[in-house]
Amino acid sequence: MRLLVTGGCGFIGSNYIHHVLEADSGVRVVNLDNLTYAGNLENLEGVQSRFGDRYAFVKGDIADADGVARLFEEHRFDAVVNFAAESHVDRSILDSSIFIRTNVAGTHTLLEMFRRFGGWRFVQVSTDEVYGSLGAEGRFTESTPLDPKSPYSASKAAADFLVRAYVNTHGTPAVITRCSNNYGPFQFPEKLIPLMITNVLNDLELPVYGDGLNVRDWIYVTDHCEAVDRVLREGSPGEVYNIGGDTELTNIQLVHSLVEEVCRQMGTDFEKKKSLIRFVSDRPGHDRRYAIDFSKLRSRMGWIPKHTFKQGLRKTVAWYLDHAPWWQRIRTGAYREYYRNMYGTRARIASPGDTPPGPSERMR
Repeated sequence: MRLLVTGGCGFIGSNYIHHVLEADSGVRVVNLDNLTYAGNLENLEGVQSRFGDRYAFVKGDIADADGVARLFEEHRFDAVVNFAAESHVDRSILDSSIFIRTNVAGTHTLLEMFRRFGGWRFVQVSTDEVYGSLGAEGRFTESTPLDPKSPYSASKAAADFLVRAYVNTHGTPAVITRCSNNYGPFQFPEKLIPLMITNVLNDLELPVYGDGLNVRDWIYVTDHCEAVDRVLREGSPGEVYNIGGDTELTNIQLVHSLVEEVCRQMGTDFEKKKSLIRFVSDRPGHDRRYAIDFSKLRSRMGWIPKHTFKQGLRKTVAWYLDHAPWWQRIRTGAYREYYRNMYGTRARIASPGDTPPGPSERMR
């Protein structure tokens, strides 16, 4: 299978590439990534040497129609998995323009090229945020009406509507996945869990939005990757599949669990580290509760998450402790020098000043 993975240098995309190359010796992956602030080539270090010509990286923008067309013409992909997205809610509040370009126009470009050149499956990786906010009860199902509340989630909902339109209008064999919050290796350090881990290690404040009682469902990233791969191979065109971890936690519960696990692995005092928690002003339009019903995926494909939250958190904390140079280079901006050396001044690389303050809960 000739597979195009977009956004493959990001958090979930890179984990997916590791997974699919290891799981299926018949897959050849082309990774198209524009290396914006959260894309990191170090996430795929060693992949080229391990898998040889089964893996290739191409720096490019999914909204660049000419560049994407050349790529499709050269490789004649059998399938596309679209992870590429601007995904930080706080950034979308500050400036939503790049979210429209990448998440909406970029998805449109990929759909057009897929329609032009053909293929047997297009997977749009979406988010549970398109559903909006839940009350105290219930879970999002695939039939829950879309009700996005942030510019980020609105751009992802727009992309989902485009995918469904191409299914209905052109017969595009596309499917959509909508997943809850991911955590695990290679997650950019401005996201909630790695931010808290790295701040604890540096004795920095642990900022928690509002009263800390916003609820999210959490899934370990490799479980998500396995679900996406299952949908790629077994999903029915035109269908939506929810993916969840069956783990609802308030943000403050999550932070307490995380600090406790860091202290356990480091042999440090929990009460002292817990005192670093600071409640900060809530962000605009902050959805109160998400919860995912993934019974459709479970009943039709037999998928369930393999990791409990405790298991996944233990592995995640251990990974960040063992890979301090990786996240230290990101926090200082030093990782950007690698891109400049490889791609010169033409590479678009976000500066540290592009990163807004405060935690985020999104996944890529």
